[in-house]
Amino acid sequence: MGLFSKLFQSKEKRKNAKKYKIGMEKTRNSVLGNLTELLNATSEINEELFDELEEIFIMADIGVDTVIKIVDHLRDKVEVNAITKPSDLTDMIVDEMFQLYVRDEIVSSNLDIKDGRLNVVLFVGVNGVGKTTTIGKVAHQYISQGKKVMMVAGDTFRAGAINQLRIWSERVGSLFFAKEAGSDPSSVMFDAIAYAKEQDVDVILCDTAGRLQNKTNLMKELEKIHRVIEREVEGAPHETLLVVDATTGQNGLSQAKLFDEVTNISGIVLTKLDGTAKGGIVLAIRDELNIPIKYIGLGEGLDDLEYFDIEEYIYGMFSDVIE
Repeated sequence: MGLFSKLFQSKEKRKNAKKYKIGMEKTRNSVLGNLTELLNATSEINEELFDELEEIFIMADIGVDTVIKIVDHLRDKVEVNAITKPSDLTDMIVDEMFQLYVRDEIVSSNLDIKDGRLNVVLFVGVNGVGKTTTIGKVAHQYISQGKKVMMVAGDTFRAGAINQLRIWSERVGSLFFAKEAGSDPSSVMFDAIAYAKEQDVDVILCDTAGRLQNKTNLMKELEKIHRVIEREVEGAPHETLLVVDATTGQNGLSQAKLFDEVTNISGIVLTKLDGTAKGGIVLAIRDELNIPIKYIGLGEGLDDLEYFDIEEYIYGMFSDVIE
């Protein structure tokens, strides 16, 4: 039994991870189902086996560079520990992916939200990834905790984006701030913060435009928004969350790299993880960008945005082989 399997022996932990197990069924049954078949059908550990492992992991969207790192580590461990049975690789693979994410650190998915101050959370990401829906679900979470929450429509280039956010604010019962379409996003943030202070708001959740066609314009716009927020609220924005659609796979990783160049991302929200067979993007983002995953979307409901838990995620991917 590997390190991770020992950590995940508790029935309570497995019960808590049920949502991950259900949500990541496609990943287990398709791409990672091939892993079990391969290890059961192979009689010896050789280079051909390692090549096939690489293919399976790449198909799971773990990312080429990260996959090479994982397989190289497996080769070393097989040699050092004189492992000969392919079936013994299962626990080693699970442990390797777990360690790749945690890096012997305490990785928290909690947002930097504190009592007694105006907390500012900025959301970035391309259009269509579920940014507005995510803001609505995060608002619902904090309202459920008794916080006074306000949504800010900072994507002023699309009237539809403003209306979508307004509808979400009505649905979850949060305050809402917007100006007319076409307004300067920085002026929206400035006025929103002033209004939030008047209303004794605890948390403001700020939408932004997601246009990638011109990186220079995007960079300038986000820099200006940051300057305004920093000037008006000490230490803000307290979180800058990049929303990525898990179903876009390596394109999602490319988006993360680009946004990481133009703004200081503190965490990732990975949406639609239940709709993809390629859940490995979590490991690729963490390994290549060293950015933690803060939330994952595992369904359409208001309560289907989960704080990311690496143990539950690994269990969701490999529950069929570690139970």
